[in-house]
Amino acid sequence: MVGGYHGAMEPLLNGRRLSPVQRRIAHYLSEHLDEAIFLSSVELAERAGVSQPSVTRFAVVLGFAGYPELRQALRPMVMGGPVEAPRDSLLRGAFDNEIRNLTLLRERLASLPLKEAGEALAATEPLVVLGLRVSSGLATTFAYYARRIHPDVRLLTHGGSELADGLHAARRAGAEWVVAVLLPRYPVEAVQALEYAGKLGLRTAVITDKPGFPAEIVLDAPVGDRLVFDSHAAPLALAMALVEAMADAAPLRTQARLEEYERMTDETGTFVQGDPA
Repeated sequence: MVGGYHGAMEPLLNGRRLSPVQRRIAHYLSEHLDEAIFLSSVELAERAGVSQPSVTRFAVVLGFAGYPELRQALRPMVMGGPVEAPRDSLLRGAFDNEIRNLTLLRERLASLPLKEAGEALAATEPLVVLGLRVSSGLATTFAYYARRIHPDVRLLTHGGSELADGLHAARRAGAEWVVAVLLPRYPVEAVQALEYAGKLGLRTAVITDKPGFPAEIVLDAPVGDRLVFDSHAAPLALAMALVEAMADAAPLRTQARLEEYERMTDETGTFVQGDPA
């Protein structure tokens, strides 16, 4: 869903998922609609910092034959006065959207299989964590914290033969589950990797924004799509809740590993003590 746009653009954009390039066009139109309705597609492309074909594709995505038809539809909507959409309003709208996403996740927590997932992932050794492209950041964060409470976490964030090798090696070492982070835009290679994991006998738990994703366990949370690129506050909160569920599933091991980690960081001076300022 795309929202947070103002005035005449809002009904055209709500409910549509746009690419980052298309969002740049939408943002420019929202902020400069009173002048943009007089621009050619080439001029709009230059102002928005995109290519002319991207402007045409944007119009088609909105259901028009081309940009001239979109411009013609917008003109009568704004001729009554200028459209004001300051940049900070766009950002506030994006933050408001993330707050709604987190609120929605909070209300759905009881219906999500967090306890089941935590128990399954705590019991498997090694635990495979997979995330490609934009999903690699959240996968890395999840793996970092999971390593504090789990003895063997294997992070896979690179594609190609290295990805297949990692899955195969983990399965041979006794892995039963793979946690995959799969957020928009969804890499084909990540989906294929999960299919290959299934052939190896690995079961899958997925952190995603798609509730119907084909996996044994699906933990879904909405992403923020009001800016040029998605933001992932709700999926990150969900990933941290999954780490918490893993800790609860093996409390004695969790306590022992956390205490050992604290001793190690104290001995090695890993972290700054007190106020770093």
